[in-house]
Amino acid sequence: MASKQPDITLYTAQTPNGIKISITLEELGLPYKVEKIDISKNTQKEEWFLKINPNGRIPALTDTFSDGQQIRLFESGSIMQYLVEQYDTEYKISYPRGSREYYEMNNWLFFQNAGVGPMQGQSNHFVRYAPEHIEYGVKRYTNETRRLYGVLDKHLASSSSGYLVGDHVSIADISHWGWIAAAGWAGVDIDDFPHLKAWEELMAQRVGVEKGRHVPSPHTIKDLLKDKAAMEKEAAKSRAWIQQGMKEDSKK
Repeated sequence: MASKQPDITLYTAQTPNGIKISITLEELGLPYKVEKIDISKNTQKEEWFLKINPNGRIPALTDTFSDGQQIRLFESGSIMQYLVEQYDTEYKISYPRGSREYYEMNNWLFFQNAGVGPMQGQSNHFVRYAPEHIEYGVKRYTNETRRLYGVLDKHLASSSSGYLVGDHVSIADISHWGWIAAAGWAGVDIDDFPHLKAWEELMAQRVGVEKGRHVPSPHTIKDLLKDKAAMEKEAAKSRAWIQQGMKEDSKK
C-alpha cells in the first residue's frame, strides 16, 4: 500500500452511490475536497466531467497517484477498492489482500454493485419516476429487490459481529448502506427483514456514516419516507428531470 499523502477530490451528489464514497472517506479519516454535481441539470454530462468519467455518472474521484500524475476513478466499487488499497493500511474498513475475509468482502461488494443497486434502482424508477404505472415493471424489480434483501437478511442472521464480513465493518457494508436506508423509496418494507434492519441501524450509529451521509448535501431520505405527501412532491420533481434526461439521451 502507498504511503503518499492524499490529494482527493470527490465529485458527487446526494444519492446512495454518492454517499458510499464520502462515508468511505470519513471512515478512513482522509482529507478530501468535494465538488457537488447537480445531476438535475446534467452537470455530469458536461465535457469537463466526461474527462473524469466517460460514462457521465457520479460518483467520480481524482487523486494524485504514486507516480505523481493525476488518476481518475469512476464506478463506486472501483473507487472504494482504490481507497482501501491505497490508504487503509490498518484495515479499518477492509481486510488484508489474500485473506479469506478479503475475498468474502469482495463477494458482497460485487453483490451490491451488480445486484442490489441495479435492481433497486429500477424499482425506484418504476415505483417513483415512470410517467405511467406499469405493474409488470413495478413487480419485476420490487420483487427482485426483496429477494436480494432476503439473501442479505439470511446471511446477517448468522453474523456474530453484526456486519457482512468478519469481525468489523468493511466496504461491503458501506456499499449497501445508502440503498438499504432508502428501502421504502423502492416500495420495500424494511420491517420484513429484521436482521437487515438491525444491521442498517448498527451502521447508522457509526460516526463515519453519520458524517459521510450528509455529503454534499443533507441526507433526508429517512425523514422523507415518514411523509407521504412530501414523498410524492419529491418524486414528481425528480420525475420531470429524469424523463427529460431520458429524452436527451435517446437522441445521442
